[in-house]
Amino acid sequence: MSRHPVEALLRPPVELWSAFVAGLSAVVALAAPWALMMTPAVAWVAAAVLGGFALYRGRQGWHILRYQRNLKRLPEYRLTADRIPVSRRKLFLGLGFAWTQKHTQRLRDTIRPEVQRYIQAGALHRWARSREVAWEHTPGLSWIATRLGTRAWWNPLAPLPPVGGKPALHGVEPEESAVWMDIAERVGHTLVLGTTRVGKTRLAEILITQDIRRGDVVIVFDPKGDADLLRRMYAECKRSGRENEFYMFHLGHPDISARYNAIGAFNRITEVATRIANQLPSEGNSAAFKEFAWRFSNIIAQALVALGRRPDYTQIVRHITNIESLFNDYCSHWLPKVAPRDWQQEVAARESRINDKNVPFAMKGRSRRMVALVQYLKDNALYDPVADGLRSAVEYDKTYFDKIVASLLPLLEKLTTGKTAELISPDYFDIDDPRPIFDWMQVVRRKCVVYVGLDALSDMTVAGAVGNSMFADLVSVAGQVYKFGTESGLPTLGPPTGTPTISVHADEFNELIGDEFIPLLNKAGGAGFQVTAYTQTWSDVEARIGNRAKAGQVAGNFNTLIMLRVKEFATAEMLTEQLPQVEIFSLMQVSGTNDSADPGSEQHFTSRNEDRISVSEVPLLTPADIVTLPKGQAFALIEGGQLYKIRMPLPDTRKDPKMPASLQQIAAEMSRRYSTGDHWWITEPISRAPGSIAGPAASQPMGRSSPSLDGAIQTEATEP
Repeated sequence: MSRHPVEALLRPPVELWSAFVAGLSAVVALAAPWALMMTPAVAWVAAAVLGGFALYRGRQGWHILRYQRNLKRLPEYRLTADRIPVSRRKLFLGLGFAWTQKHTQRLRDTIRPEVQRYIQAGALHRWARSREVAWEHTPGLSWIATRLGTRAWWNPLAPLPPVGGKPALHGVEPEESAVWMDIAERVGHTLVLGTTRVGKTRLAEILITQDIRRGDVVIVFDPKGDADLLRRMYAECKRSGRENEFYMFHLGHPDISARYNAIGAFNRITEVATRIANQLPSEGNSAAFKEFAWRFSNIIAQALVALGRRPDYTQIVRHITNIESLFNDYCSHWLPKVAPRDWQQEVAARESRINDKNVPFAMKGRSRRMVALVQYLKDNALYDPVADGLRSAVEYDKTYFDKIVASLLPLLEKLTTGKTAELISPDYFDIDDPRPIFDWMQVVRRKCVVYVGLDALSDMTVAGAVGNSMFADLVSVAGQVYKFGTESGLPTLGPPTGTPTISVHADEFNELIGDEFIPLLNKAGGAGFQVTAYTQTWSDVEARIGNRAKAGQVAGNFNTLIMLRVKEFATAEMLTEQLPQVEIFSLMQVSGTNDSADPGSEQHFTSRNEDRISVSEVPLLTPADIVTLPKGQAFALIEGGQLYKIRMPLPDTRKDPKMPASLQQIAAEMSRRYSTGDHWWITEPISRAPGSIAGPAASQPMGRSSPSLDGAIQTEATEP
């Protein structure tokens, strides 16, 4: 039927009548050939021909009925987690079809007034919906109302699934199949757009499941802290035998979370100050304070590294509020290498001679030892870049110094208050803390799976600061992997293993995006990074960045676009404006009469009735179509502009033995499986008591076995 210009699928299935007549004739020919005046041999041939014709016409009629049914109600599509297909060359997106001019034509046909009875629910269905409400509280009838509202195979008046939207968007193609995307296209990054509660997280679960089973490095940023997504990730790690490689970092559950030092790993020391200062505003007068904050953070970071200490937020805030102690410590570390042996005696002598009268005005309020050290360095012309930076900082008037770093202190205090400080400023020497510590290079080398829950609903500022620091750290790791590979600095034990695939999933990424995210998109592909970002509208991204041109720069780095239902036309146009115009056919009925002007003619008038086919040019898809998508359905623009209509499977976890029942079970399992990251290369089996933390030999500081987290888990509120 598709070979005709007009398909005419929204009409009565008249093919069934001819199929019925042909089938009945075939039965008569077989049962009573004499009634058709046929010999038995001829009757058998006629029955075969008529039967074949009946099947052919019946199939055409069934196609019409199935098409019309799909326009009202799609068949349910459920898929258990263990049946999600996984390929090393393709990425499964769901069931669907390639959207072409034919589907635009069919969709336009559904809006004609004369075909609405094939699109909308019937009178009995509408009556059942009205009775559900009217009889809900009526004694004796409430039971019937409940049964009318039950979606089951025995209920012909069952309500539609609660997905909303316009089912005809997917029903225009009854012949759907699995939609796959070439895995090589993912390095161009993927953008998923969809309003709240329309299936973004379900799509994320499908993609993350495949990445985990494929053996990729998987990093998931979840600002909200979705427990279902966490459970799914852990279940898939367990199913694929990767539970020992799973890390959970969650600001909302610090007692069972892994720990991560956002500024402890870097290629260049200046990255520490950049990650800290980038969280500050840079518009107007704030730009100068941001530069001051960067300078002092950089001075402190250099001094800490020179002293052999790993920088973290706690040390940064401690030394910004009291930089004298760091200056004294560094001088005690550096001066014995360059100063005469009696430098301590000379400094002590200078200290004894200092009083309030001879202290420089800018250094009033500072300790006498610090003033003596500053004078000693100047008088002896001793120079060191780190010492000179610290000296310039302590020579500021203390009140003035506090003012120029005032914009930095509130942020750092938020990051170092309460149990959050234990997560992002871990104590590497606390052997009694069983929570593991990880860093991104360790994650990449071990091919781990990391869930990052930022608990943005509780504190957006801390969530954004930690998330942006993690992104900045990832960009640094990407640069290191791109230049030196993953085995840089390690002993060569065999042939190079190559660059691993690193799948980064950023849910609600408009809450995380910053200057750190852009290099991850346009420069990290060569290091094996493939980013999948999820957000509600593109205006959220523009508002977060504050610059429309820069937001366009971000959008230009996503080669694949998957769009679920959105409520903003500007967001929908990101997809529709990339699509071509197509020609559709319209059937016009024309009728008319003409009187005869010749009085002597036997023909007094003429009439005519005709059908005309007109052609008009329309968009392949309109923003209005995107706005009316049902939940769990999407349009995908993949592989260089090919448009697919897809629907994701509903989750079916009822028979999933790998799915933990609560976060407590995940925590209990993690407490038995986790190993600290400082000795990730040690793979020998370690004997340990039940419930202990897996780790290297106890003689090594960060690898000692520790008690389980059972006590901490019991104090947590039960998660349904």
